[in-house]
Formats: sequence, structure tokens, C-alpha cells
Amino acid sequence: MSYQMWIAFMLACWVISISPGAGAIASMSSGLNYGFRHGYWNVLGLQLALVVQIAIVAAGVGVLFTTSPWAFLVVKWFGVAYLLYLAYLQWNAPAQSIDIKNDLPNKSRTQLVFYGFLVNMSNPKAIVFLLAVLPQFLDLAKPQWPQYTIMAITMISIDLIVMAGYTGLAAKVLRMLKSAKQQKMMNRTFAVLFACAASLLSFVHQ
Repeated sequence: MSYQMWIAFMLACWVISISPGAGAIASMSSGLNYGFRHGYWNVLGLQLALVVQIAIVAAGVGVLFTTSPWAFLVVKWFGVAYLLYLAYLQWNAPAQSIDIKNDLPNKSRTQLVFYGFLVNMSNPKAIVFLLAVLPQFLDLAKPQWPQYTIMAITMISIDLIVMAGYTGLAAKVLRMLKSAKQQKMMNRTFAVLFACAASLLSFVHQ
């Protein structure tokens, strides 16, 4: 993976992490109910699941690329189409109330880690998204596993920072997201970012 490709991947990771999803909601819930220091253990569970998902994608794509010379083109255009589909959904997404449960029973650190792990692993969209995005940044002329390791470290490091923000600033983030106008603006901003990412990926060659 070249330095320029890594920069592009890093920017994509920021967009992916900041875009609110199941992990962000779980982090805000943990922050509101248990405070930052204790609630942040949920984030560690999210990252453990991310490691497993990246390993699954890396193993599957590695076999695919070595057995099918045209596989990269298939995965590439699948990724472009999926990002455009996400952009369409995000642009048309209605404002929704975010239900955060308060006064949850106390959970140990282990329970919070396990809860975060289950939140990410039970989300099938996560693996589909990783399958659509990660292979685009591979240099097929070089060993794949070291590149996946770099991508995993980059993605997890950024997600740890973003989820720390969601956990520690849960109340402020929720106030912003409860405004229909703010939600619409945020949804359309991410729609444009996903569309831009799809456009960039369409020019990637191996």
C-alpha cells in the first residue's frame, strides 16, 4: 500500500467512523449510563468485533483474488455500486428519533466488552461494507496480509478516537441529532461523501 493510498484510506475511515450507526448508539448509551471511564469498555468490544470482521473479509478476498483474475473488477464495481446505494439511502433518510435507554442495570467491564462485540458482530451490513471498501485499497502486486494489518490498525485507531467522542460527549451529540434540520443536513453531507468515495474508487486500477 502506497502512502497516497493510505492517506485516502485514512480519510475514508474518518467518514465511516463518524457516520452514526449501531456502534455510535451503543457508545452513547454506555456513556450516558456508565460515564466515560466505565462506558468506554463497550468500545473495546466494538473493536474486537471489527478485527474479526476484517479477518473474515481478508481471508475470503485473498482466496478470491488468487483464484479469479477478474475478481478485482467484480469487487471494485460492487464497492462502487454499494457506496452509491448508501449515498442514495443517506440522502433520502428521514429524521428519526434515537432511542437511548437510560437507567440500565450496572454492567461489569467484561459485560460491556461482550455487549460491544455483539453489537458489531450482529450487524451484517458491517461485513458487506468492509467487503465493498477494503479491497479497493489493496496493492495486488504485494502481499495482502501486511496491507490488511495496516488497514486494521488505521481503522481501529480512528474508530477508538471517534467512539471516545460519542461516549464522552453523548448528551451533546444527542441534542444535535434530535433536531430534524440537523439530521437532514448530516444525512445529506454523508450522502455526498459516500458518492465522492464511489467516484474515487471507480478510478482505482490494479
